Amino acid sequence: MTTTQPAGPLRADQDEILADIRAMIGLVLEDYGLDDTEIGMETRFSRDLEFESIDLVTLAGHLEDRYGRTVNFAEFVASMELDDIIELTVGRLVEHVAHCLKSAGAG
Repeated sequence: MTTTQPAGPLRADQDEILADIRAMIGLVLEDYGLDDTEIGMETRFSRDLEFESIDLVTLAGHLEDRYGRTVNFAEFVASMELDDIIELTVGRLVEHVAHCLKSAGAG
């Protein structure tokens, strides 16, 4: 199955958001000496990055520092089933951030 990426401004926004999130993840991973880990849209927080709940809390803090309360990571995760949290990918977070920023700009 192939997936296509959106073209135009949304894709550019997602690329910028991905770069931001990669940097945030790098900050979390540097505590473990893993800050050179490859991170893409399909990277899973639990399985690939071995994030634990405290790491997600740290990431949530970085997201709030960067985007303010526009992006509420705790609310995003609370809306998921446990299996969805375990399989959470960087791409899904990027899409969530893009949606939150677009919604905030539309209001």
